[in-house]
Amino acid sequence: MTQFLKVGFAFLFLGTICLPAQSQVRFLPEESSIVLSASVHDKSAQNSTFSELTRAWRSQPQNLNVALSYARAVFQIGLAEGDLRWFGAAKAALLPWWKNEDLPADAFFMRGLVKQGFHDFTGGLSDINKAIDLNPNKAEFWSWRFAMHLLKTDLVAALQDCESIDRLFGQDESRAYRAILRYRTGDPKTAIDLLRTLVSSPNFQSPSSKEWLALHLGEAYRVSGQPDLAISTWKKQLKITPKSHVIQLSLAELWVQEGQYLQVKQMSGSVASTDALLMQYILAYKALKDPVEKNLASLLESRLKSQSLRQEALIERPQMIYFIDYANDPAAGLRLSIENWKIQQEPRDAVLFLKAALALNQPQAAQAVLTWIEKTNYSDPQIRELQTRLKTQLQSAQSAK
Repeated sequence: MTQFLKVGFAFLFLGTICLPAQSQVRFLPEESSIVLSASVHDKSAQNSTFSELTRAWRSQPQNLNVALSYARAVFQIGLAEGDLRWFGAAKAALLPWWKNEDLPADAFFMRGLVKQGFHDFTGGLSDINKAIDLNPNKAEFWSWRFAMHLLKTDLVAALQDCESIDRLFGQDESRAYRAILRYRTGDPKTAIDLLRTLVSSPNFQSPSSKEWLALHLGEAYRVSGQPDLAISTWKKQLKITPKSHVIQLSLAELWVQEGQYLQVKQMSGSVASTDALLMQYILAYKALKDPVEKNLASLLESRLKSQSLRQEALIERPQMIYFIDYANDPAAGLRLSIENWKIQQEPRDAVLFLKAALALNQPQAAQAVLTWIEKTNYSDPQIRELQTRLKTQLQSAQSAK
C-alpha cells in the first residue's frame, strides 16, 4: 500500500503531509508502483500501467476492486497536480457506492479521501473512521485521520491519534506525528529535535521518507523564525527530488515572503502546472516589475474562470492569494477567508484572513483567527507580525468608541 501526497490543496501541506508505518513508504508512492503521468498536462507521458487501470475501469465500472484501483490512481494525480478534475474522476469511479454503508475498509477510506478532496471534511472523516473501525492496522488510515483532525483544530483527537500510532506502529512513527503537532502548537524547537533524530533512524531511509523529513524539518525551521535554515533544507532536497511539487511550493512561498523574488523567477522556468505555484510566480514577477507578470496573471485568471464555469465552487488558497496579495481586492479575499475558515483552519489560511481584515481595517472580522491562535498556541514570524498589527487596530477601534 502506498502513501498519498497531501499537498496544500486541502491543507498545504499540512501542511500536514503524513506518513504511514515503518513497513510502508512515506509521503510518495514507491518507485515501482508509480502509475501516474509526469504531469497532468502531458497526456503522452501516462505509462502503460495507468492506461491499463483506465481501460479496466471503463470495461468494469461496477467492479469495486477495479474502481478502487482506478480511483486511487487518479486521486494521486489530483493531489500531485492540484487539479480538481482528477478528484472528479475518482468520485465518478466511486459513484455506484457513494451512499453505501456496507463497504470494506479500503473503500470507506478511498471514499473518505475523495470527500475531503472536495472539502467535505466531516463526511471524509466519518468514512475514514469507519475504515479504521474495520481495520485499525493500516497506518495510512491513521495518517489521514491525524491530518484531518489538525485541519479542524481538534488537538485532543490529534494527540490521541499520536498515542494510537505509537501503540500500533512504534515510537519512530509516533515521534514523526508528534513533531508535526509540536510545531503546530507553539513548540517548533522540540519538533526540530524530533525530526533531526529521525534523520538517522533506519526506518526513515527510503527516498520518500527523506523527502517527508526534509519538508517538515524545513517547515519547523520556518515556524521557529529560521528562514535561512528552512530554505537551505528545501534547496538541498530539491536537488535530490527536482520534480517535488510540495518542496517547490514551500520554497517559492518562503522566497516570496522573504523578498527573494529572483530565486522564484529562476525556479519558474516554464509555466507552472499548478495554480498554487503559478500564483507565487506572479507575485515574484510583479515585485520585479517584469512584464511577464501580465501574461501569467491572464493565465491564472483564465484557469479560475474555467473552474467557475465547471462549477468547481471550492475555495482554494490560490484564489484567496490572488485577491488579497495581488488584485488589491481584500473585500473579496475576506469573504472567501470567512467561508474557508468555517471548513479548514490552517496557518496559511490564517495569514490571508489576517491580511484581508487588516487591509479593510476590520480587525473584528478576524476574531476567529485570534481565537484559533490562542487555542493552538501556533505562531510563526508572519503570524506574530500580523497578530500584533491586528491587536493594535482592535485597541484603536475600542478607544474610538
